[in-house]
Amino acid sequence: MPVYEFTALDAAGKTLHGIIDAESPAAARQKIRNQGNYPVTLRATEDKALLGAKGAKGLHLPFFLSSSRWIRAQDIHLVSRQLATMLGAGIPLVPALSNLIEQGAPGEQRALKTMLARIREALNEGHSFSAALSAQPKLFSPMYINMVRAGEAAGTLHLVLTQLAEFGERQQALHSRIRAAMLYPLFMAVVGIAVLAFLIIFILPGITAVFADSKQALPLPTTLLMGLSAILRSYWLPLLLLTLMLLVALRQAVRTPQGQRRWHQAKLSLPLLAGLNQKQAAARFARSLANLLHSGVPLVAALRIVSNTTGNVLIGEMIANACTELEKGQSLAAYFRGKPYFPPMLVQMMAVGEQSGALDEMLTRAADSYEQEVETKITALTSMLEPVMILLMGAAVAFIVVAVLLPIFEMNQLIR
Repeated sequence: MPVYEFTALDAAGKTLHGIIDAESPAAARQKIRNQGNYPVTLRATEDKALLGAKGAKGLHLPFFLSSSRWIRAQDIHLVSRQLATMLGAGIPLVPALSNLIEQGAPGEQRALKTMLARIREALNEGHSFSAALSAQPKLFSPMYINMVRAGEAAGTLHLVLTQLAEFGERQQALHSRIRAAMLYPLFMAVVGIAVLAFLIIFILPGITAVFADSKQALPLPTTLLMGLSAILRSYWLPLLLLTLMLLVALRQAVRTPQGQRRWHQAKLSLPLLAGLNQKQAAARFARSLANLLHSGVPLVAALRIVSNTTGNVLIGEMIANACTELEKGQSLAAYFRGKPYFPPMLVQMMAVGEQSGALDEMLTRAADSYEQEVETKITALTSMLEPVMILLMGAAVAFIVVAVLLPIFEMNQLIR
């Protein structure tokens, strides 16, 4: 059944925005009138499709973006939890989706409601829930889709959706804490650079002009500072454009397969950050694999899915190669033992999990441990960054002060 976006007027003359599904535009307008509203505009949602992908059996569900709002990751987590609650209460999937579409203000989260309406339409046409989700690869990861498919097969879809919501919320909370920890040092760096640039470009030229007119030999710090000020005042625009071009070129280079590989290699080798990145990748690997195994996905299939979720090409290749070794009969722990980037504790917990038949539980414990380590280490690094940045700012200010005062002292000595 087609889905339409509409603008209507209610009995009080207030403008309403929303979505509605109907067999035809005429039926959609009649449906709006039956709700006590007067339709003003009506438009099929296909006009707003910006992204799309082919799903199972030729199913095509576009990914919609509202003019005022994107579909965010937290929206998906919330929808997963709400669906899990309704399914756990015995509400069938299609009515549960209808409740999500109808809740809230008519114009609120139009993109999300349109996407849910499309999924509901696919279910009404006889497609499975996982097939409908697989047509939205920009919104739903392979891990999400395969866990839903396993939940459908086992009849535990509400438990799987709860698990997915908790996983997404946990990852989002971890990223939020990391961003919050990095925000203050970043703010200090931006403000410090801006203050120094303002001093050098606008304040110092008036002071150093006195020294230039004296026609005496200036100390080296003063000469360097005056030269830097002249360069920034004369060439600030080309320097800014050059910096932006370099950043864009670097970003494009990282997007290429070879550049991405080198960047991921550097992230795993940089001093101070190598251990942090390895533990973060290990936590993501352990958490994702544990969720898939707990949902009933076979180990080899779960590893193939997880190989695309680690966020690092090198680690993903090692995980993908593990599938071949496991099919030959090698154990998971035996394959990863001695491999770079996989901490020994994680490998040991894999071995214990395989021996006890509780691999998903051991991986969950490992993920909890590594996520805590990542958060603790980031907090420690940011606490180290603050005094380092203060020292650097102090050194820069001291250099400026010395460069300004040295000629003054020399002039005083000449006068005496």
